[in-house]
Amino acid sequence: MAELEVEIVAADHFVWSGAAKMVKARTSDGEIGILPGHSPLLAILAEGELAIQPVSGDRIAVDVDGGFFSVDNNRVVIVADNAQLRGSATAGIR
Repeated sequence: MAELEVEIVAADHFVWSGAAKMVKARTSDGEIGILPGHSPLLAILAEGELAIQPVSGDRIAVDVDGGFFSVDNNRVVIVADNAQLRGSATAGIR
């Protein structure tokens, strides 16, 4: 099964990276869900929760304060003004 390669960085620190089945985020145009095979996209990230369903493990929630969101060739890159992992999630791989 195809998977997404996800990387999340904030302006001043690394947040999380790893393989995922799905990513959901709030953009300036509304909520968006990304699955493997999604067409290329560049969007403005709105303040709110970013949800990641990793290939293995529990759902990861990240609070973000804006930034941008890009998708291309099953690679999702999120650059947030500020981002913080919620709960007991760990930083993943880099």
